[in-house]
Amino acid sequence: MKLNVALIQMDIQLGLPEENIKKAVQRIEEASKQNADIVVLPELWTTGYDLERLVEIGDANGDNLKKLMSGLARQHRINIVAGSVANKTGNGIFNTLYAFNREGEQIGEYSKLHLIRLMQEEKFIAPGFTKGNFMLENIPAAGVICYDIRFPEWIRAHVLDGASLLFVPAEWPAQRLSHWRNLLITRAIENQCYVIACNRIGRDNNNAFAGHSIIIDPWGDVIAEADGENETILFAEIETDLVDEVRSRIPIFEDRRPEHY
Repeated sequence: MKLNVALIQMDIQLGLPEENIKKAVQRIEEASKQNADIVVLPELWTTGYDLERLVEIGDANGDNLKKLMSGLARQHRINIVAGSVANKTGNGIFNTLYAFNREGEQIGEYSKLHLIRLMQEEKFIAPGFTKGNFMLENIPAAGVICYDIRFPEWIRAHVLDGASLLFVPAEWPAQRLSHWRNLLITRAIENQCYVIACNRIGRDNNNAFAGHSIIIDPWGDVIAEADGENETILFAEIETDLVDEVRSRIPIFEDRRPEHY
């Protein structure tokens, strides 16, 4: 199956959900007019890393985000991997990814498991505890978030549950751009899956962000990549049958010997 993917690489205004939502809606509508099948947003795109104010500006149970993205997906007949938002619950604030199909139905939800201490995330956000697998267009997919890609065993767990498309919303800093690219390419090669990673650009009070949203095929070849300076919608066509082809040619999953690991 061929699918057109659109990554919305955007600058995020720190602590200003209304401005960020307005921009994201415009970009989703632009992508839909260019025949996107799947639109992907970055991490914490409504608030940025305004961690100390998440109690004030976060989204209670993700309700506002879910209503908005469900309506846009249904209106434009597109799948939306809606990045992640600060999800306020009775058990704490989570960094939560949501996904929706063309009918506007929620098909996926994942709260970030690995919290990055370099950005003090663990002081304000609670870790998730379940995997991010879901079905998109009858294709096994999964979502993880930013820092998660440093944990290959976590990515492999999703692939062992069937994922052939891996979505990665992020706010990855510019000073570690080489890590971003190398880790994502490695995750694609070792798991023989598509990696579809949407990063932000711009700055907040403490960080500059790398951009370089990227789409990588199951061979580890980069098929589309944005720059690190500009807001853009990055488009690429993926061929989902390539996953099975690569896995049949180099059958690493059949050759695994986990009983010895």
